[in-house]
Amino acid sequence: MANSGGLPSYGAVSHRSSARSGYNNNPDEIQLRIDPMNADLDEEVNGLRSKISLLKNVAQEIGDEARYQNDLISQLQMTVIKAQAGVKNNMRWINKKIIQNEDDEYSAQRNS
Repeated sequence: MANSGGLPSYGAVSHRSSARSGYNNNPDEIQLRIDPMNADLDEEVNGLRSKISLLKNVAQEIGDEARYQNDLISQLQMTVIKAQAGVKNNMRWINKKIIQNEDDEYSAQRNS
């Protein structure tokens, strides 16, 4: 038996709330009545529980992997920052040496 959503209802029948006795008076709520002949859903529920458990484990592993990769990216960023600082310092040193060399050559030309 299928409900309007295309899913099996397993003998469940939904009713809109009404003023009838035993029902809530809120018209937005749906009451669910399950036929005891078709209510043997324990096997389905247990299957869903095991699937949910597996999905929780997968989600946990995904979270662990995401944290590991995030740490790896953070370490890589620190390595890049240190490398950039090293290159910057080396460029300063090279520029300083070039300027000193030019000054030395200029002084040597003036003195000759």
